[in-house]
Amino acid sequence: MNHLQEKSPPVREIRLKAGVAHLGTPETLERDLRKGCLNQASRSFSQTSGCQFTLSLALLNTFLRAVVILHGPLGCGTCSIANIGAMKSFKRLREPGVEGLIYINTNLSESEVIGGGEGKLASAILYADEEYRPEIILVAIGCVPSLIGDDVDAVAQKLKNVISATIVPIHCAGFKSKVMATAYDDVYHGVLTKLVREKRYPDKVIYDEAQEQRRIIVNNRTVNVLNVTSMSRSDELELQRLINSLDLDVRFVVCYGSSNSLSDTLDSALNVSICGTHDDYFLEHLAEIYKIPFILDTMPIGPRNIARWLFAIADFFGKHKAAERIIEEEEAMLEEAVAPLREGFRGKKAFLAGGELRVIVTAELLSYLGLKILGVKGHHYDKFALPALEQLEESDKLVFEVATQQPFEHVNLAKKLLPDVFVGHSGGNNLTSKLGLPIFPLFSNAAGYMGYAGAFEVARRLTRILSNASFNKNLAKHCKLPFRSSWYEKDPYAYIKSDGLPIEKNNVACTHEPKVLSCQMKPKRAI
Repeated sequence: MNHLQEKSPPVREIRLKAGVAHLGTPETLERDLRKGCLNQASRSFSQTSGCQFTLSLALLNTFLRAVVILHGPLGCGTCSIANIGAMKSFKRLREPGVEGLIYINTNLSESEVIGGGEGKLASAILYADEEYRPEIILVAIGCVPSLIGDDVDAVAQKLKNVISATIVPIHCAGFKSKVMATAYDDVYHGVLTKLVREKRYPDKVIYDEAQEQRRIIVNNRTVNVLNVTSMSRSDELELQRLINSLDLDVRFVVCYGSSNSLSDTLDSALNVSICGTHDDYFLEHLAEIYKIPFILDTMPIGPRNIARWLFAIADFFGKHKAAERIIEEEEAMLEEAVAPLREGFRGKKAFLAGGELRVIVTAELLSYLGLKILGVKGHHYDKFALPALEQLEESDKLVFEVATQQPFEHVNLAKKLLPDVFVGHSGGNNLTSKLGLPIFPLFSNAAGYMGYAGAFEVARRLTRILSNASFNKNLAKHCKLPFRSSWYEKDPYAYIKSDGLPIEKNNVACTHEPKVLSCQMKPKRAI
């Protein structure tokens, strides 16, 4: 799999056969994933989609003691303006006193589009180093410099001995891929090539054998947990509590990392994923190059997935019995806490939309609380959805949509289903709100969702939202959606096609032979 000799990783359409269009049920989705049909589906009409440039920035903006340079026109990356205050707060939860988000835009104009923007980029890098003295300068390369052929890597190579910061080019032009999760691969590619490196310990005249043994012991009981941009500090603390209860140490990477913390990545016995969509590129390279085993399976949201996630870690270290005891105690306390709230969920129906794995595990949590799941919508789907799909109850009856944004389909489907609550991706709930439906955010950087504490927090907040939906009902009375009534009468999947032809309902036209897909590397015991 090693792609680190290349400037950028392959897009996920090629590497993972990922797809962004599907209609049907979880059952048909699983069938088409195995056959490879999902990769061929597209739309004859598309309203909006995700951009991997902006998604890359969501991850890059978390780095500590770093400056992010947005190499492109001024409009590219303006979403970072909204992140300035939040990033300062969230960074200081991890490291008090650290600077907030600092970013620079090279502001390419028409003259740079014609003559090239390399000179302007070099000036921006020199300015960033002199003005802010960061440890890392992250250069996010947008569509325009990628189209005109700016050699950002050559600029970085020329300046690397001139400045003190480490320059990390991130090739994340939005036009490269319809699967915006390719952005994670772009960022991790830069981190792997420039920031993850084996430590060189200086030779000593007197060798301290005891200190070296202590270092080895600590490393052999340390777990790297790959955090994600959508998790909160309380999520991290909850997962840390659970792993510590197994008498293990934990380190969170890559989000909110610094040059020093990322150099510690290799000092661990095991790498653990929270989200396969987010982490597979990074983990598989660490396994192939540095021989660090990893667990890439599920997300610790909802009792069933929390237990599965924790058992996988415990089994690696031979601590299955300890995990059984911890999980039994935690599940008993969670059940006692949510029991009084279940009456409020009785008969309530939910529809979920967001990242492929997160919507499935959150659906499992809502089912545990007592809600009925009408359907789910994922931004894209690939092989990492397969283990979680098995958990969905009545999978032959649920609506399953694959779409990155596409609000015209989304609103049509939501209006037909009319759930009691819509659980959706932050920033994508505005149109659904105008239908008068109560909204529950799929994630929040300021609230807990993961682990047992997160499960109770979701139940508590969901109770409050369902008990009073007057805001959204009043919103629906005074706001109009930009779609004609004839569109709501139409099949929301009318524009999904495969190989240039419309797909028959539930993809019955798909006749490819199933393929066996594997999405988990079995971890090896650390020595």
